[in-house]
Amino acid sequence: MTLVNAGSERFDVWAPDASAVVLLANGQQYPMKQVAAAPGAEGWWSAPDAPADAEVDYGYLLDGETQPLPDPRSRRVPNGVHALSRTYDPASHVWQDAGWHGKELRGSVIYELHVGTFTPEGTLDAAAGKLGYLADLGVDFVELLPVNGFNGTHNWGYDGVQWFAVHEGYGGPAAYQRFVDAAHAAGLGVIQDVVYNHLGPSGNYLPRFGPYLKQGNANTWGDSVNLDGPGSDVVREYILDNAALWLRDYHVDGLRLDAVHALRDERAVHLLEDLGALGDAISAETGLPKTLIAESDLNDPRLLYPRDANGYGLAGQWSDDFHHAVHVNVTGETTGYYADFASLGVLAKVLNDGFLHDGSYSSFRGRHHGRTINTSLVHPAALVVCNQNHDQIGNRAVGDRLSQSLPYGPLAVAAVLTLTSPFTPMLFMGEEFGASTPWQFFTSHPEPELGKATAEGRIHEFERMGWDPAVVPDPQDPETFRRSKLDWAEVSEGDHARLLSLYRSLTALRREHPELARLGFGETHVQFDDDAGWLRFRRGPVEVLVNFASKPVRLENVGGTVLLSTEGAAQQDGGSLTLASWSASIVLD
Repeated sequence: MTLVNAGSERFDVWAPDASAVVLLANGQQYPMKQVAAAPGAEGWWSAPDAPADAEVDYGYLLDGETQPLPDPRSRRVPNGVHALSRTYDPASHVWQDAGWHGKELRGSVIYELHVGTFTPEGTLDAAAGKLGYLADLGVDFVELLPVNGFNGTHNWGYDGVQWFAVHEGYGGPAAYQRFVDAAHAAGLGVIQDVVYNHLGPSGNYLPRFGPYLKQGNANTWGDSVNLDGPGSDVVREYILDNAALWLRDYHVDGLRLDAVHALRDERAVHLLEDLGALGDAISAETGLPKTLIAESDLNDPRLLYPRDANGYGLAGQWSDDFHHAVHVNVTGETTGYYADFASLGVLAKVLNDGFLHDGSYSSFRGRHHGRTINTSLVHPAALVVCNQNHDQIGNRAVGDRLSQSLPYGPLAVAAVLTLTSPFTPMLFMGEEFGASTPWQFFTSHPEPELGKATAEGRIHEFERMGWDPAVVPDPQDPETFRRSKLDWAEVSEGDHARLLSLYRSLTALRREHPELARLGFGETHVQFDDDAGWLRFRRGPVEVLVNFASKPVRLENVGGTVLLSTEGAAQQDGGSLTLASWSASIVLD
């Protein structure tokens, strides 16, 4: 899929809208020449006399302008996204992971973290210091929120504008490679969250070079990326080259593709299909699994179907329906998009079928939504589920976690449901010990007007929903960022330690009883009683029993050995078992 001259030379740049391009490298100017290219890829410029080696700070002067622009493919932007690029050769890193054999999604547990708030230091090297803790927790993959270059010192990462660079505040590309090496040494795979549906509001110089965006064709966050218009061949190659950077140059094991429903692509071959094929090609090349997971609210299983069955061939997709069903049943919240999920019957359907909305009416959307999964083509492990994640916490008005409003019992129930479900569980950092710290929406836009607009827009959004604007955190306030950092002192305290022990026990049970993760659709058998407040489901010889009620419940026809109970030993009497209020037990026949 590589295009002729598509960035193959050190300073080659695609600038089809420019009539003249000059490379500024280490203070010297090098006039660039247009080079021959394949149809649809015209507009590449090259500087044959430019420095061939050593570290170089560089940028581009377009059409006689005196202010250089950074490289759209910068590997480093050490002085910020508005300043010069700096060369970086990923091959300079001496990899230590020759013994790494990769991990498959099926049977795994994912741990989602944000580098800036995971540790007090907020760096990749500091995060690497916690990898032993994550291995002991029993997770298999570490999923990093976006790390690419953005303007400012801190944000969630979804305002990136330098897709090929690693944020310098996290340690830059060298620290990233050290992190991946350390993760593999600890037995953990790395999934990188990438954003291909939009660019951030500051430092996006791509439109100055060429038709990277479709003006006037906006999605939720701004102009859509040009995936199907004139010039889109090179734009798509830009995205595929970026995916290859992570999967090949940085030894990453998978990508989480942000908000794929916002990708505007009307080509016969969708970008997601190209990405799936790229992942498979690099997997074949390296002999290691490369896992691509889509974030999608479409409930469209074609994302997961093989390409020879007219699917996109991705390994997984997020399932919001599971989150919503668990959230409603442990919190009682039924507003907004939670309205359709207010019963144990909904949770039972999701456990059985993967989606609630598989062509059914969605009251939140005011229309029918989703599609039934062809279970002969998809395994339940392809659905990545959680009871908390960065979006579901951070997009609440005050960024409150479940642990800030729920006691141990419901938190334990949510943990059991997530880690014994037929799907691939994902934990959000701090969830495993019931972190008391919030995870709020934070930004650090240096431009006063942009910072003011961001803060006011956030506050007004929740004011319209009935929130007191005084309680909605200002995303530009540095304290909002600092509040969102985990407090690691909590892990050894009281119910925090108790919950952490439960999570460790649950991940161990998943390893010891592979039926929990390996059985397919049609092999989960669910019973429930909405009025009495209990639900039970079986995966092979393992049965999970959950009491959502505020009083004990006695369940009949329970045989075998209690492997785990969230409230100490469950009371067994012959073929029955009594569950304490807000508790769960796992039984082996």
